[in-house]
Amino acid sequence: MGQVWAELVGQDRAVATLRRAVEGRRHAMSHAWLFVGPPGSGRSNAAKAFAAALQCADGGCGRCEDCRTTLSGAHPDVTLLRTEQLSIGVDEVRSLVGRAGVSPVKRRHQIVVIEDADRITERGADALLKGLEEPSPRTVWLLCAPSPDDVIVTIRSRCRVVKLVTPSDDAVTQLLITRDGASPALAAHAARAAQGHIGRARMLVRSEDARIRRRQVLALPGSLTSMTACLDAAENLVAAASEEAAQTTAELDAKEMAALQEALGLGGRGAKPRSAQAAVRDLEDQQKARAKRLQRDALDRVLTELTAYYRDVLAVQTAPGVELVNADLADEIEPLARRSTPEQTVHALDAILEARTALEGNVAPLLAVEAMLLSVSRASRT
Repeated sequence: MGQVWAELVGQDRAVATLRRAVEGRRHAMSHAWLFVGPPGSGRSNAAKAFAAALQCADGGCGRCEDCRTTLSGAHPDVTLLRTEQLSIGVDEVRSLVGRAGVSPVKRRHQIVVIEDADRITERGADALLKGLEEPSPRTVWLLCAPSPDDVIVTIRSRCRVVKLVTPSDDAVTQLLITRDGASPALAAHAARAAQGHIGRARMLVRSEDARIRRRQVLALPGSLTSMTACLDAAENLVAAASEEAAQTTAELDAKEMAALQEALGLGGRGAKPRSAQAAVRDLEDQQKARAKRLQRDALDRVLTELTAYYRDVLAVQTAPGVELVNADLADEIEPLARRSTPEQTVHALDAILEARTALEGNVAPLLAVEAMLLSVSRASRT
């Protein structure tokens, strides 16, 4: 197997499909592809590996300049759109369509990768549709989304779908050992805790802070002993998510603002033109939206950990002997399973799902988390 495919663990069927296209098999190639799969399955990695293989004279050796520059985002004929915003607007898509129509510098393919195709607005989808319906001969579109249903039907109907699956714990463990140099014990623990999410597993093996935060989240069910405890815990979770988002974006925000001010000539004194003020406000709005998304992502990781915890509680209650995601916490999970009922545990899982839906619907994070923890506490107490 070519080196560009090496990190697509557990995706043998998808890789076989992509390799047939690279090799030029009959009816195997398409001008538009949609990579779908659960979080952490490697959608964007698969798209970039495919792009590298298409640009490589050897079909994805992983060593040549075309492979290395494609995977690093520096290839002149590969455009990568990765957004930190809540949506991808029509102006961004029109820019991509224009870029896609340019002849490739190296005369192989002009490739456009959109990592978050599910965030394209309706107007953006209309603009993208023109690029998909009238593609240039050497243009290839690679879109990524959690599922086909997350992409507007007019777009997905023009794409060939590549489905990725959740990799097994053993496959992720081996990747962490060989790629990240993790010890077998830590790699196995991280793979199990991440439930097939490769990025999350890698974070757990590389960051002690991430492991500490996870342990703090998993201690929540036992600490929700009163309404005050629930409200305090909710406030702490939201504050921690906000702080994490701020730390992630602070340096980037400063660089973006400095670059904009320099471009607008705002370093000196005197009145600032209205157009400059509007540009600064637009950037500030975009940065706020990015911080909001990162805060929501941080809270979503909390919800994922709690879901796995109560899944384990329900497994102990209804299917003894099933391997637990949090096997190292069995001494805490089993007593909770004994003093509560399966109905209470299902109620807790429903509350977590409702919180995720509320956050996706832009409900104030503190209100959503407070409501969830108050409901969840009923499954942690007799």
